[in-house]
Amino acid sequence: MITRYTFPEMSRLWTEQAKFESWLLVEKTVAGVQAQLGIIPRSAARLIQRATFSIPEIEEYERETNHDVIAFVRSVSKNLGSAGRYVHYGLTSYDVVDTALALRCVEALKLIENELGRLQKECGRLAQRYRHTPMIGRTHGMHAEPITFGLKCLSWYSETGRCITNVAKARTEIGYGKLSGAVGSYAQLPVQVEEIVMRRLGLKSEPVSTQVVPRDRHALMLCTLAIVAASLERMATEIRNLQRTEIGEVAEPFSKGQRGSSAMPHKKNPIICERVVSLARVIRSYALVSLENVPLWHERDLTNSAAERIIIPESCTYLHYIVRKMTGVISGLVVNTERMQENLVRSGCVFFSQSLMLELVNAGMSRDKAYELVQSLAFGSLKEKTDLPSLAFANPEVTRLLKPRQLKKVFDVKNLLNQVDRVFKRCGIPLADRNTDASAH
Repeated sequence: MITRYTFPEMSRLWTEQAKFESWLLVEKTVAGVQAQLGIIPRSAARLIQRATFSIPEIEEYERETNHDVIAFVRSVSKNLGSAGRYVHYGLTSYDVVDTALALRCVEALKLIENELGRLQKECGRLAQRYRHTPMIGRTHGMHAEPITFGLKCLSWYSETGRCITNVAKARTEIGYGKLSGAVGSYAQLPVQVEEIVMRRLGLKSEPVSTQVVPRDRHALMLCTLAIVAASLERMATEIRNLQRTEIGEVAEPFSKGQRGSSAMPHKKNPIICERVVSLARVIRSYALVSLENVPLWHERDLTNSAAERIIIPESCTYLHYIVRKMTGVISGLVVNTERMQENLVRSGCVFFSQSLMLELVNAGMSRDKAYELVQSLAFGSLKEKTDLPSLAFANPEVTRLLKPRQLKKVFDVKNLLNQVDRVFKRCGIPLADRNTDASAH
């Protein structure tokens, strides 16, 4: 991993030290269960429980054997005397490697879940605070109809909740180990050993394994992480767009002493959001590799191994990093409500076009005719740099069908936003006092 994009609690899970510690935990647990079942001597199991390893020793042995698990077993066994022959007894390499990997993946996903929980909390806080703050909604990058900024943040809150649920599901699906031997047939050890060991480790037994745990589990995890990264990218991209000079409605936090550009002192660039987008692309690309790791040859080949040493640690580490960074952006987000108000009316209030069209239809005009009339008024508003309500009140075809009070109701922003609270209630966020009165806009 690149240390620039890591936090210590996650990165330590993927160190060589942590890897070998997880391998040793599996070996010790297996030896304990084997002794309990009378497969190996209890005296040997007791000595194995005190076994250690040396990374420099493992590295030296691997240069000779060109096999990391054999090198590890040799280092662990070295100082155990005759008991050393019972280390790794009846196991194949991936009995240990895959079971230990599951332990670390479960812990990594827990860390990611915790970070997502904090992000969701911040999104909910922002949604609540700006629940009734109107802003223009945009489709295709163009002014559409008003929303509230709180509603936009509520979308992030809801999506983050789905991310938490999906990561929890992935944690369940990756939490499987195996001790079924070289081809998954339990030729050397009884199924009972696996069942007891997995229970003690907090894992589940893979129902039908080959020499490895099937890689669809790992692909599910990596694809889930990629989806979460894509959700973060959506948030980051929205903030980047709203921070553009021409829009200026929000901005990611800019700390004291921070510099935006080596050449232009005026710059405040959305660098954190851009970093989130950049790393999301990396995580998404790793999901593709995980899918390609699923179709191994026969009971297994080694084509997944080298790739997984990269894609699993880095996907977990970089996602953990960008979730925390995104939480910092949301918690410190600068929200310019005055600019939201300016942009809301910038296009001459043409966002009332659908409301006016529907009111004309209700008054008896055909939909096609109403659409044509309102479109003409809206385009005229943009061309003449006036507002749609003024043109509507002055148009005889409109006023023939609609009375002034009806038109006044049509052009009331509150009517376009009167369902926002229902959406909040549906998402389980309690109602709060209005901090911004939509009618004032």
